[in-house]
Amino acid sequence: MKFTILLALFLGSWLVACATPAGGEGGGGNASPPEATAYIENKGSDTIVNLALAWAEAYQGGRTGIRISVTGGGSGTGIAALINGTVDIANASRQIKQEEIEQALANGVEPVEFVIARDAIAVIVHPDNPVTQLTLRQLSDIYSGTINNWSQVGGEDRPIVRLSRETNSGTHVYFLETVLRLGDKNDKTLFSTDTLLLPSSEGIINEVRQNPNAIGYDGLGYVPDDLKIIAVAAIEGGDYVLPMISTVNDKSYPVARDLYMYTAGQPSSAVKDYLEWILSDEAQEIVAELGFVPIK
Repeated sequence: MKFTILLALFLGSWLVACATPAGGEGGGGNASPPEATAYIENKGSDTIVNLALAWAEAYQGGRTGIRISVTGGGSGTGIAALINGTVDIANASRQIKQEEIEQALANGVEPVEFVIARDAIAVIVHPDNPVTQLTLRQLSDIYSGTINNWSQVGGEDRPIVRLSRETNSGTHVYFLETVLRLGDKNDKTLFSTDTLLLPSSEGIINEVRQNPNAIGYDGLGYVPDDLKIIAVAAIEGGDYVLPMISTVNDKSYPVARDLYMYTAGQPSSAVKDYLEWILSDEAQEIVAELGFVPIK
């Protein structure tokens, strides 16, 4: 009986094998395996995240076999992931620090830098705030705690509520170095201890919208029309300039910066193709549409 059962199983298997065409599950002998998909992990700056999402959507829309994942978390988070080898592209709204480069090299990673757009940091207040212009020195004094009342800079007798991004943000680091320390590498000025550190651009926008005493800063592409943007002068007696594409390009607006993507070594294959597209006219048009400054 055992022999009869084994023989039946063998014959059944042989018949099934004959009935199933080679190279597929009943789909014909010419069936080919699914096309391999290239996957790009892109992470970092919250300033860049909306732009990176728009790029990823546009790039994937006209191509098959490519998937791009975009997440924020801050420039420091993206660069840390690059150092640890867990992302293909790190987004940063500041340049990578020397100590981060050393950490990367020690981990066998050589960061390669790409300037992918430019951005203006807009200083914003509530629309009911009568103050319309400030110098870099006044901004430094406000955020360091030397100036604490709006009446000291031509406003009403109200306490100043300082808002900033968190320390992991590239925008926070850039504002600290360019505004609080006025570009002096030897200056050790810090944010006033009562500065409210918020985790996102949206958090700063919402707080300024609700608080007539607040002052904040954000990438120009994130500032809505219902908030007031302050004109900034580089020096006392200088021209007060509003942030826009033209004033970033002619360097008259003093709080503007490059935006970066970093890869581990020279990119190749899908990552290389994607970065080349980001630098193309098509992708740079998206930069302008979202309120950033194209590099071309």
